[in-house]
Amino acid sequence: MIVSGTLYRGLIERYRARLPIAADTRVISLCEGNTPLIPLENLARSVGRGLSLYAKFEGLNPTGSFKDRGMTMAVTQAASEGSRAIICASTGNTSASAAAYAARAGIRCFVLIPEGKIALGKLAQATIQGSVVIQIKGNFDDGMRIVKDMASVAPVAIVNSINPYRLQGQKTAAFEIVDALGRAPDYHCIPVGNAGNISAYWTGFSEYAAIQPKTAACGYCVDTCAFPFPAVIATRPVMVGYQAAGAAPFIAGHPVAEPETVATAIRIGNPQSWDLAWAAVRESGGWFDSLTDDEILHTQRRLAETEGVFCEPASAIAVAGLLRDIARGRIADGSVITCTLTGHGLKDPDTAIKQSQGPILQVAAENEAVKRAILDHL
Repeated sequence: MIVSGTLYRGLIERYRARLPIAADTRVISLCEGNTPLIPLENLARSVGRGLSLYAKFEGLNPTGSFKDRGMTMAVTQAASEGSRAIICASTGNTSASAAAYAARAGIRCFVLIPEGKIALGKLAQATIQGSVVIQIKGNFDDGMRIVKDMASVAPVAIVNSINPYRLQGQKTAAFEIVDALGRAPDYHCIPVGNAGNISAYWTGFSEYAAIQPKTAACGYCVDTCAFPFPAVIATRPVMVGYQAAGAAPFIAGHPVAEPETVATAIRIGNPQSWDLAWAAVRESGGWFDSLTDDEILHTQRRLAETEGVFCEPASAIAVAGLLRDIARGRIADGSVITCTLTGHGLKDPDTAIKQSQGPILQVAAENEAVKRAILDHL
């Protein structure tokens, strides 16, 4: 016997009225979404200026990243259409999510990953969840090119962010932010790799404002689309996207042939949502910027040490960029700012361990030895 009560059943059920899904469609869900909006109180105090800082911690989704939001929609649609398999190119998080939701749906999953360019935590998820992992001698962009070709020669559904249902699921994070705050933030800061997420957030904020974005991220709307819902918010945030310096095509203004960064989740040189991401930034009055690997890793440590929030390096770039823009005076005093932390730190434990400060203390199994160690470090 299944008891429903107030059991949370995932983002599709929560926002079904705002998603392109039929009433009788079987939903493939792992109860994703409903992630916390964490006040970054210690960081806010350190920067002052009356700022309110929040982290939307997407690392607490079922597979540890924001990808689950889009994957529940993409796999639900694929299963409803009778697809026997899904396929994706991935730097890690997409493969982990696709594998999990394919397993849930009872269909096969194929993932293409770049050789030597994927964190082991993410690879472990994809393999243990039964996906067929194909490692290519190339980067993510090579994998994406191949995946798009495979859809025309094999009976597989692509679940990368070029799938419009992916962005539909991901837009719900913007809904949750507004629902939690009771208003739209003044700024929203977000990591940018393949650029689907910044596009999806802008769609979400726009829908809550009952405004049609000039370039719709939903993929199935037309320019004359009208939202059948009243406005929830009166304003939309300024969208700010950050890239790693070694993988920053939006800063360069063109694709980067050999992207490189410690932030593996955004090691992408040819974003598939290029036009949508530019539209989100321009329509909102925002900007793109890039940060070095040292800046990213420093902020990953700072978040963990001062706020107790352990995110993967690609996530930390959103806060790193925000803190730098605050220091540069680009953020107005008294603003409410939200940052998306896209993945959990356990996705890439090796990088975290390498930069952890100080050795593990080894002492005798005696009270006095332990006491001395404690007092020495107070």
